[in-house]
Amino acid sequence: MRLVFLGVPGVGKGTQAEMVSAKYGIPKISTGDLLRAGVVQQTPLGKEAKQYMDRGDLVPDKVVIGLVEEKIGTSECEKGFILDGFPRTVNQARSLDQHLRHQDASIECALFLGASEETILERLSGRLVCSQCEESYHSAFRRPTLDSVCDECGAPVIRRRDDDPAVYRRRLKIYQKETAPLVEYYDAQGVLRRVASDRPVEAVADSVRRAVRGVV
Repeated sequence: MRLVFLGVPGVGKGTQAEMVSAKYGIPKISTGDLLRAGVVQQTPLGKEAKQYMDRGDLVPDKVVIGLVEEKIGTSECEKGFILDGFPRTVNQARSLDQHLRHQDASIECALFLGASEETILERLSGRLVCSQCEESYHSAFRRPTLDSVCDECGAPVIRRRDDDPAVYRRRLKIYQKETAPLVEYYDAQGVLRRVASDRPVEAVADSVRRAVRGVV
């Protein structure tokens, strides 16, 4: 099973991807996690990424794509993978497709999660993140065991800076310009599935499971 999760920031891609990962035992791949791991492990691509990150610049496509290709080539991904936050552009999607073709593989399902801006802003208001290890939480449906303290490392849990409504709207403009075209890209390949995400988490999860059932 090779899946891509699509949707605007805050729509619930990460939550749903984690649930599918847990159910089917297939790793969820986040570019943010890959970048942090590469930096910590001081891999060649991690070192290159760190140069951009330290300057506050965007990590270029060739580095991000390289990290993803390295990951999906590991034994951990032999049975498939779930991509969350990648690809972000059609150019990245084409590079991914080309890489998979060399392995006689392809993306089998691209799940587009859709919700209203009002719903997303409401959800964002409850999102929390560990200030140290960046583990994700939510005040409504995934609170840390001890209030404001990360279950994983014990550091303070805070609100994400990029969830401020003004910041979010700027992120949304970037999404509409760079990432939204991926919906049409995967639809043209016949692998797009749409799921309404403005419902309770479990109801969305049921729809996601039905959408991916045919590719399991």
